[in-house]
Amino acid sequence: MSALPLSVPEHRPTRIVPREPTPDYIPARMVNEFVYCPRLFFYEWVEGVFRESADTLEGSAQHKRVDARPTELPAAGESEEKIHARSVTLSSERLRVIAKLDLVEAEGSAATPVDYKHGAPREGKDGIEMWPADRVQIALQAIVLRENGYRCDEAVVFYQKTRQRVRVPVDAALIAEAEDAVARAWDLAAYGDIPAPLFDSPKCGGCSLNTICLPDETNRLTALGLSGAAQMGLFDGSGDTPVRKPPASEGVQPQIRQLMTPRDDLKPLYLNTQGFRVGKSGGVLQVKDKDKTVQEVRIGEVCQVNLLGNVQISTQAVQTLCEAGVPISYFSMGGYFYGITTGLNTKNVALRRSQFRLADSEWFPRSLARKLVAGKIRNQRTMLQRNHIEPQKSSLLVMKAMAERAEQAESLESLLGIEGTAARAYFEEFAGMIKPGDDLAPAANGFKFDFEGRNRRPPRDPVNALLSLAYSMLAKDLTIACYAVGFDPYMGFYHQLRHGRPALALDLMEPFRPLIADSAVLSAVNTRMVTERDFVRAGASVALTPAGRKGFFRAYELRMDSLVTHPMFEYRVSYRRLLEIQVRLLARVIEGEISAYPVFVTR
Repeated sequence: MSALPLSVPEHRPTRIVPREPTPDYIPARMVNEFVYCPRLFFYEWVEGVFRESADTLEGSAQHKRVDARPTELPAAGESEEKIHARSVTLSSERLRVIAKLDLVEAEGSAATPVDYKHGAPREGKDGIEMWPADRVQIALQAIVLRENGYRCDEAVVFYQKTRQRVRVPVDAALIAEAEDAVARAWDLAAYGDIPAPLFDSPKCGGCSLNTICLPDETNRLTALGLSGAAQMGLFDGSGDTPVRKPPASEGVQPQIRQLMTPRDDLKPLYLNTQGFRVGKSGGVLQVKDKDKTVQEVRIGEVCQVNLLGNVQISTQAVQTLCEAGVPISYFSMGGYFYGITTGLNTKNVALRRSQFRLADSEWFPRSLARKLVAGKIRNQRTMLQRNHIEPQKSSLLVMKAMAERAEQAESLESLLGIEGTAARAYFEEFAGMIKPGDDLAPAANGFKFDFEGRNRRPPRDPVNALLSLAYSMLAKDLTIACYAVGFDPYMGFYHQLRHGRPALALDLMEPFRPLIADSAVLSAVNTRMVTERDFVRAGASVALTPAGRKGFFRAYELRMDSLVTHPMFEYRVSYRRLLEIQVRLLARVIEGEISAYPVFVTR
């Protein structure tokens, strides 16, 4: 590895003008989020990212009961009777804050806001008290009542978990605290970069966005600092590297908490029987063959819908899936990936702007491509060492040398040559990993699992047909992950622009080709989930039958669900989870939070 300078100046993009358009009002509950965790506020308010958790769902249910019978709040002084007005929305033009008040207890011109919270109050030195974020939110409710003519001397938060009321006087100190929080929230929303994650905070465990935020992972990578980035080969001395300084806790390396479940409970749906039609009834997808319903699937139980060939889907089903954030992928009958339909589930324009800016640079695509290609070659070499009967030492030596050369490549063109040389050595040994059994009778259609080299467009033998389908599935899954994070999957760094090609997804899939796609093919063949009888010939090309595709999808999904230990974070997740983690880590690099992209290389 060539020597690289460590004195790379810190670069953070300077925003001179606010993001456009800024909303007219900020909700008081978003100011609550800002005080609780500025990073959570940034995700939810600025980027429009939200995920439900058990706590948010339970809190929503409790507020739904509170809001079930909204009542009118008369103008201040109009009525001397004691009034309990529910679900009242008021705003402050001065602060540009809008608040929805769960309950207002009013009598004449005096009013007391009562806010319902899901949890329990804080244990203070003098007994129970409000949490700081709740105190600011209830103060804003008092402010909007005052600015609408009411006198408000105290405010109340009712904590559902312990069924307790906590009161706070609305004095000058509380008003100043709330106004300062609003001003800082507006400033962050209009001008600021994404805040750093909390460090080893107990708040992260119950946060619904912890799998998006990745607080411990981001802090671990940030703490590597400039020296860690130099070791990974990212810096080239350009001075344009968007890297933040490590936090004050640099050098402290607590164990990374696994804040996500190892596997996702939601499953992909594959439909490859020609002539099927997909509709929906309520929250259920109905798969029909002519007028007969052959399958029903709850929309809340699927993470994606994949349609191969002549499978129709209704507009109502598409709209409901988009609303639920479930992407729909389209393939040819042979498995060619056409495209994807997804809802408007990300507002992260800033990430895409940075993506385009860095894609137009010379240093960043080269630096990232070096790591991706080197990681791919190392994972291919590991596959041979693990699964081959007896790989040739010369092939392993060639691949080792190509991985080292990839890390020092001077251009993307030279990387393509290095990658091609390593791929030839890898696929020359690929047949040694195919072990379907020697005692099997030849298939009646004449097919057998012989592999003499990689061919495609079209594939001319069963193994290549499986590899092409596997790479198409993997490109689909990484395209979905890119959309979920906020990237444009068609703007890549290593794979250059080409009409209709998800270049960024292809970039990110390079290290995973051997680990997921090739491994799924070997598993399908060696365990007889796909047999020689599952192929048909059309001219010079070979394709899978519907039964063969079904068998391969099973092998592919078993591989995606298998658990693997992340070498840097030391916890186990499925490959499907791992793909999302890696895409989010690339977003951290693009946004300047971490200094280098940690390519996944298996041990």
